[in-house]
Amino acid sequence: QLQLVESGGALVQPGASLRLSCSASGFTLDYYTIGWFRQAPGNEREGVSCVSTNGSGTNYADSVKGRFTISRDNAKNTVYLQMNSLKAEDTAVYYCAADWKSYPNICTVRPKEHYGFWGQGTQVTVSS
Repeated sequence: QLQLVESGGALVQPGASLRLSCSASGFTLDYYTIGWFRQAPGNEREGVSCVSTNGSGTNYADSVKGRFTISRDNAKNTVYLQMNSLKAEDTAVYYCAADWKSYPNICTVRPKEHYGFWGQGTQVTVSS
């Protein structure tokens, strides 16, 4: 089955850091822009960040800009989301997905309908 697998979620205190990983099962990530999304209980799934196919293009939601950093290692077939200065409002299930329209140097976080290969998600809980 072709899908992405997220890992790295945990329960942490406000101000802590986490690094999420997104790896591919059954295919290579090289050809795809990858987006990170999150969904809190009762909320819509929202886009957080994206990284272009060669890693040079990134983009962030305003709510995480300056705190989160997305990167990728195509040799390891993995995309990362480094999350620093975590806040309670970052609590959510985090998902990664592949954008059907991908470019080497630029990306924008598009509506979730434009993405595929969704994984099961990883829970991030920020609480004291």
